[in-house]
Amino acid sequence: MQDRFPAQERFSDGAQYIAGRLTKGTSGATHTVIDPATGEAVLTYELAGAGDVDAAVAAARAAFPGWSAATPGERSDALHRFASVLAGHAEDLARAESLQCGKPLKLTREFDVPGTIDNTSFFAGAARHLAGQSAGEYSGDHTSYVRREAIGVVGSIAPWNYPLQMAAWKILPAIAAGNTIVLKPAELTPLTSLLFALAATEAGIPDGVVNIVTGTGRVAGEHLVGHPDVAMTSFTGSTAVGKRVAEVATATVKRLHLELGGKAPLLVFDDADLEAAANGAVAGALINTGQDCTAATRAYVQRPLYEAFVERTAALMETVRVGDPFAPGTDLGPLVSHPQRDRVAAFVDRARGYARVVTGGEAPLGELKNGAYYLPTLIADAAQDSEVVQSEIFGPVLVVLPFDGDDEGIALANDTPYGLAASAWTRDVFRANRATREIKAGCVWINDHIPIISEMPHGGYKASGFGKDMSAYSFEEYTQVKHVMFDNTAVARKPWHRTVFGDS
Repeated sequence: MQDRFPAQERFSDGAQYIAGRLTKGTSGATHTVIDPATGEAVLTYELAGAGDVDAAVAAARAAFPGWSAATPGERSDALHRFASVLAGHAEDLARAESLQCGKPLKLTREFDVPGTIDNTSFFAGAARHLAGQSAGEYSGDHTSYVRREAIGVVGSIAPWNYPLQMAAWKILPAIAAGNTIVLKPAELTPLTSLLFALAATEAGIPDGVVNIVTGTGRVAGEHLVGHPDVAMTSFTGSTAVGKRVAEVATATVKRLHLELGGKAPLLVFDDADLEAAANGAVAGALINTGQDCTAATRAYVQRPLYEAFVERTAALMETVRVGDPFAPGTDLGPLVSHPQRDRVAAFVDRARGYARVVTGGEAPLGELKNGAYYLPTLIADAAQDSEVVQSEIFGPVLVVLPFDGDDEGIALANDTPYGLAASAWTRDVFRANRATREIKAGCVWINDHIPIISEMPHGGYKASGFGKDMSAYSFEEYTQVKHVMFDNTAVARKPWHRTVFGDS
């Protein structure tokens, strides 16, 4: 294990990071992080209890006055140092992310870690550009302007599919705007969130600004969301759990940011480049073994291309190399856990009764039999109202359905409770423009599926939640606005006072 995860020894003091130091959780329960590629134990740690959450929130609250009073330039400098420290620990971060999630090491080295460092650099710059609105005389002899101010202590809950990037997406805009934060990562995947927080301290960000509590959602998560000293909750995860988070947060009238589930359509019109669309579908469906809320899950293909698309996509899926995440040639690693693999397999097994499983649909055997692996799977000819079309599977499964006219294609793409992401494939600029206008999703790609950039927002419509990650839009999520008005005259009684005092 040491060669796969050299940073393991850093957690000998525990897996809670509160006020700048690692400590052990006090819930009385433990959890073991499992390598999903082998089923072997990586790290056993003490889970956080309510008392650990209280301590983390208290540390964040104590750090807030000093951090929020720092100038934008001072916070920017700290975040620039943070980006540099992260770059120095890039290999440890990549290995830890691959080990706990099962992601191919080439993916964490080329995507997760560089993306996180880029995000840190972006918010280092953005920290100096959070401006209010223009000042002016909007009411007689009064001058008005708007201040943007930090909210306070932010309580965030991150999922297990992108633990490093989700930690960054939540921590960076919060602290760049002057807030302090307590983050609860998924108990399955705490390693990179903790390494991220340790790097923040190494970069000189004051103790208590970034705190990590690693515990269950039912104990640590609910206590964090309901805590009276937490001013804002940011949650990424399933829509079902998001509803519970909203219910708990509403009791204390918190600011709420929810990034929830997705069922992204990939809409292929009959003038599309078939090879490009098939390649895009495979990459978009299988990224992170399909455990991505923006992954392509429903491909709608106009009927003239339908059978050719199914045939070509299946052939491409069969070339994907499934194997050890640390092996150089691996394209697809295991799912995050055996229960998650079994959940995905159950969806596919039920679909055999009403649809055609074209390729995949099983777990590999041989040297991979002990891992949580599942082969890339293509399902065709399912009904629009079927389970595999409407429910979030969260695995390496793509469902393909035909459509006839453009109106039908767009209607089918929108026929889901979710609205996080979508893509449209066409050579026709008018079709592309219509798709971007009429598809109800927070992101619509044209002739591509899955890329993201720090400067642009990420967030959903409908049951996919509300609020934005990344970009200046996410920065605004973590501030509150205050209207300031000055009276520019020395007159004791103003004309509007007559509405209170009457004429005299």
